Amino acid sequence: MLIVEEIMKNIVAILCVLLHVSSNSALSEKPNVLFIVIDDLRASLGCYGGPIISPNIDQLASKSALFTNTMVQQAVCGPSRTSFLTGRRPDTTRLYDFGSYWRTHAGNYTTLPQHFKENGYFTASVGKVFHPGIASGGNDDYPYSWSVPAYHPPTQQYQANKLCPNLDGTLHNNVICPVKVSDMPQKSLPDIQSLEVSSSILKNLSVALHPTHKQGKPTETGQSSPDMQPPFFLAVGFHKPHIPWKYPEEFKSLYPIESVSIATNPYRPPTQPDVAYEDYYNMRTYREDVAAMNTSFPFGTIPLQFHAPMRQSYYAAASYMDSMVGKLLQTLNETGFSNNTIVVLFGDHGWQLGEHAEWCKYSNYELATRVPLIVHIPGVTDKPRSSPIKNELQNSLKMNQSQGNVKSSADSGMVVTELVELVDLFPTLSELAGITVPPVCPPEPFNVTLCSEGYSFAPLLEPVQGSNTILQKDGMEKLTSKRYSRWKNATFSQYPRPGVTPNYETDLPSLVDITIMGYSMRTKDHHYTEWIGFNPKTFQGNWTDVKATELYMNGLDYDQNQNVAADPQFKDIVKQLSYQLQMGWRESLPVPA
Repeated sequence: MLIVEEIMKNIVAILCVLLHVSSNSALSEKPNVLFIVIDDLRASLGCYGGPIISPNIDQLASKSALFTNTMVQQAVCGPSRTSFLTGRRPDTTRLYDFGSYWRTHAGNYTTLPQHFKENGYFTASVGKVFHPGIASGGNDDYPYSWSVPAYHPPTQQYQANKLCPNLDGTLHNNVICPVKVSDMPQKSLPDIQSLEVSSSILKNLSVALHPTHKQGKPTETGQSSPDMQPPFFLAVGFHKPHIPWKYPEEFKSLYPIESVSIATNPYRPPTQPDVAYEDYYNMRTYREDVAAMNTSFPFGTIPLQFHAPMRQSYYAAASYMDSMVGKLLQTLNETGFSNNTIVVLFGDHGWQLGEHAEWCKYSNYELATRVPLIVHIPGVTDKPRSSPIKNELQNSLKMNQSQGNVKSSADSGMVVTELVELVDLFPTLSELAGITVPPVCPPEPFNVTLCSEGYSFAPLLEPVQGSNTILQKDGMEKLTSKRYSRWKNATFSQYPRPGVTPNYETDLPSLVDITIMGYSMRTKDHHYTEWIGFNPKTFQGNWTDVKATELYMNGLDYDQNQNVAADPQFKDIVKQLSYQLQMGWRESLPVPA
């Protein structure tokens, strides 16, 4: 509690300064931002077709823009977070593992929260936002990015402890870990503590800005008073459903084991290159329940009888996280901030639950690189709209539906099917908040402090109806913008490997051990990957040294079971996609009309 109290003292002090500085400014006109990032969350929420039970996030989605085709730049925590928080891609952050800090390793890049801080915002980080440790300078990039030191829940230190009860009552370091919260160290869990601190920050901000109001109570109009207040950028990172799946045991009952279906493709596809396979070495070695299955390394698979229990606990951990999100949003409303706060919620990357015999992220498959993204803008996304493009939505959901044709619960919200990337968040939120939008980075961006390798998708969020309409339905029943003759036509991800054959470092190789980089591109119709030789000293790939190629046809093979790159009938498509992949992300940016 001393840490929490110190944070609150710092917040009050910072607010006093900001309130004094902004007394004659227009800061009060800026919207607040609640930035919610969730660890290891695949696009299987209720609003994406299920089977995860997520009523709170679904409710948020019902008044928000729900993006169905959002891709990450690398499917692992540290590199992904560094990428979307700096607005730079991994080859520019030069972080592919957890072993370097971009400011000293690549360039002194301005971050997303730093940009808001420099534009008068109070910025705070709670939970896992930046990846802690070397990847964020050992202090979560404080004081560059945050007005106060970042908060990490103290119970996170127990994440690898033997706290998971087996049926015989003994405690183990398991992947599957439903628990009694009262039996846990400090009688709490990390996400519960992060919720408590983030809620306290909102309440203290409300009290500091409205000292005549009771703590946690909105004004009579249900809104924050605009009296010369500095806006806030509050980033909250929830840990679950990251492994171990440690969650309050009551959430397990939401998923009776007989109702949990396993993946329809639980074995390695015969056309999968060895370099594309992830052996999830760390899980099978250091988590006792999985290690006890004694699977052969590297291609041994978890026995099918364990698939449903593992999925059950991933889903339960995700539902637990959803309850934390619900309580946080409730506090946002109770403190009077909800009518002037942009809420963005997303996963830092996806997760594979037995598909292709894999239990991990660490790959270029769509289940690892595609994430949920929900953006709520008060007075914009919650206005009545035309019906969502349900055919497009159902197509994009199909690959994630493991229990039949589940209907999306986001029908009253706005559905955006255009391709976007997490690297787009930096320019997008800047534009939505009315602060300087970072320009697109030049080809040599290392000495450029403020720029982005993403592109603002704010135009996709403008009203569909009314005199200022810029979006319309074309003959394909897809949203297009009058400002653009073509929106972004591809997204780009990548993943490193230490060699062609899986080994103990395949999941997360250190920089010096990377010899291959898998560059992957998602278009409307195709998912294409080339695994090429890579020099970790020069950070350069060799496009003439192709180790393996993958091509999946999105409309015909949602589960990515059939790699058709070697099929002669697709040689022209492979040639075309190879050229586009090598040209890179710049050539796939939206084209103005």
